[in-house]
Amino acid sequence: MKKRAILAIVLLMILASLEVSAMTAKPVRTYILVHGGNMSTDAWNRLAKRNVYPPGGKVWDSIIPDLTAQNHRVFSPTLKDEHHTNLTGHIEQISTLITENDLRGVILVGHSYGGMIITGVASKMPDRIGRLVYVDAALPDPGQSLFDIIVSSGRDPLSFPGLEAAPPYVEKLHFDPQKIQPLPKTYILCTESEFAAVTRVAGQKIAAAGKGWTYLELPTSHVPMATMRDKIAQLLLEAGIQ
Repeated sequence: MKKRAILAIVLLMILASLEVSAMTAKPVRTYILVHGGNMSTDAWNRLAKRNVYPPGGKVWDSIIPDLTAQNHRVFSPTLKDEHHTNLTGHIEQISTLITENDLRGVILVGHSYGGMIITGVASKMPDRIGRLVYVDAALPDPGQSLFDIIVSSGRDPLSFPGLEAAPPYVEKLHFDPQKIQPLPKTYILCTESEFAAVTRVAGQKIAAAGKGWTYLELPTSHVPMATMRDKIAQLLLEAGIQ
């Protein structure tokens, strides 16, 4: 009888432990990390001031281990070539990734031009998105292109090295802002960014919007994935639990 009583107590303790673990376990989230435009190796290395990074979706490689270490699922697709598609094509590329993998509650992150893409994706499928995160990114109004946003800041788009009037950057994004208005959003502004004049416009829009935004600043360049990788990884993890 004693053995049975001890066994019963041990089983109860194990069940209680499992129950507590289930209650305290961190929820697993899905991140989609969308890189900026014209992110060739040369463009990245010039912005990052180092000669180590490959182009495309691999610009996120330095922070992905921090996300997967917390059991989060991460996608970092390389966008189709800007000379062979347009903004609509990039939006469709990310939307297809979401639907084909049946992803929900997505933390959708856009860097630079990627802000145009995540805005367009969220307006198409707001029910699939958990949070939008703009990393020193374009923040469009309906009917604006990336070039329009740059012009509105008082800069000439062609004054930025490597930026050209490729189809994705001149296509205007038409979307219903009411569809994304309820979604929680984070904006991370890089105060030493080469595009500071442009991202200040985003800051003004957020200030005017009032609620619904978490606004943060980092004292770094336009590519914090290279220059402040630990901090940007921490901010993305925090975005997943807000």
